[in-house]
Amino acid sequence: MAHIHTNSGEYDLTASAFVVRDDFAEPRLLLHMHKKLHVLLQPGGHVELGENPWQAIEHELREESGYTFDELEVLQAKDRLRSITGAQLHPTPVVVNTHNFDTEGNHRHTDMSFAFLAHGEPSLSPEDGESNDIRWLSSEQLATLDNTEIFENVREIGQYVLNHVYFEWERSSAE
Repeated sequence: MAHIHTNSGEYDLTASAFVVRDDFAEPRLLLHMHKKLHVLLQPGGHVELGENPWQAIEHELREESGYTFDELEVLQAKDRLRSITGAQLHPTPVVVNTHNFDTEGNHRHTDMSFAFLAHGEPSLSPEDGESNDIRWLSSEQLATLDNTEIFENVREIGQYVLNHVYFEWERSSAE
């Protein structure tokens, strides 16, 4: 979906997924070459009108990676709120951050980044029009990417997910 907010100084809410796969010799992180920005990013996109961030990440994962929630586990901090009265409790993101989306700093995204665990290839392919340049990168490979290939904040979150979240957080059904 296109940006909901298009005026200077406005923010869009986005949701993204840092997917770790554990069937390699060492854990690897899924990144894909963004079709417009030409940099490696995690799957994700805008929270559309009529959906919450958890619904957004479900459809973005399917569209951009081919993974469905029944093929994934969500990684969650051990010390977290596990139930709440009178509201729907969603999984806790790894990080929520706001960053400039354009080079002029006039448009910003506030992104909720979730961590997932995959045990193999997705059952589906990325949808038509999505990038097919999907890469599974180790922590070492992620560290050696040139700054023209990846945004530094994506590298930092990816390293945190690979080196801490994967090893320390609990695994729960994504469904």
